[in-house]
Amino acid sequence: MPHYLNQHDVDRLARDYCYHAPRPDQVERYTDLRQRAHALALAIAGHCPPSRERSAALTKLEEAVMHANAAIARNEAD
Repeated sequence: MPHYLNQHDVDRLARDYCYHAPRPDQVERYTDLRQRAHALALAIAGHCPPSRERSAALTKLEEAVMHANAAIARNEAD
């Protein structure tokens, strides 16, 4: 095993880089997060003038939803 790689890292990377099929109880939460983020995205786009900052805010919101979904997918027992 390479010097800085340990079993914890190997296990985490295996979990992080594999497909996690959504369970029925997760789908509703994914949908809820997307809908809430969409509402916020509309508010940001509606209140903020087109700019680098508005683009960054929308990108960060998209990233937040992706990380929230990953938290559900990767960290709930099968």
